[in-house]
Amino acid sequence: MARLLRSQALQRFASLEFVLGAVLLIAIAGTVILSGWLLPDPTKISLSSRLVPPLVNAAHPLGTDALGRDILARVASGGWISLQVGFISVAGSVVLGVAMGLVAGYYRGIWDMILMRFADVQLALPFILLAITFVAIVGGSITNTIILLIVSQWVQYARLVRASVMSLREREFVLSARAIGVADRNIIMRHLLPNLLGPVVVLMTLNVANNILLESSLTFLGLGVDPSIPSWGGMLAEGRTYLQTAWWISVVPGLAILLTVLGLNLLGDWLRDLLDPTGRTSR
Repeated sequence: MARLLRSQALQRFASLEFVLGAVLLIAIAGTVILSGWLLPDPTKISLSSRLVPPLVNAAHPLGTDALGRDILARVASGGWISLQVGFISVAGSVVLGVAMGLVAGYYRGIWDMILMRFADVQLALPFILLAITFVAIVGGSITNTIILLIVSQWVQYARLVRASVMSLREREFVLSARAIGVADRNIIMRHLLPNLLGPVVVLMTLNVANNILLESSLTFLGLGVDPSIPSWGGMLAEGRTYLQTAWWISVVPGLAILLTVLGLNLLGDWLRDLLDPTGRTSR
């Protein structure tokens, strides 16, 4: 039995989704983390080296932009922004959404009605309209982009947790704990919350990738990060003017977004199969 369990664990960790996703994310994270030591200043302007194509100059392996700034250094620096926005916004959405979903699903009644009607109003608002209104009121910055993503996405976690809690609260182990006088707080924290971690973790992984795309899209439209700060969406916006003459300015950050989202989605699919054996697809 022990050998069988070890064999199954190795098969899960040796799956193509896990290996490919982990390799992509480790490579991207390593480049971002080491960029400050290995790569030049991403804001340094050198007009004598402007619009250098990739693989032509050893000092600029991925080329330079219209101001002579190194593309690789700017992509690595922009990765800090995108990953920071993606992970922090998802963490904030999880904390807010899980708390709302637990209260609504466990206590029901007036709390459920108020929180879920508020969630329905939130879902009825188009994201781009909410983004334009939010930026027009408070302005665009990294912090405001994170707040916008938290406000727009907590509903997903709240509805997921509420549905799960409504099912779990009628199970025997919860009814038994309630019958012997266990406090509601202990029931929620010790009995309900651990059973919700699986689907929440999977949704978190997929939403990090989605938020990276949303941050890049907002910055591309001028609604996200300050244009003076290197970011993947900002680089895409800057490079659209040079698509015919200097395609690499937009293609390189676009590939960085593609590979990051692909890695996160692969890990999300792997986690879904790992934490939900009943939904595991045959291989």
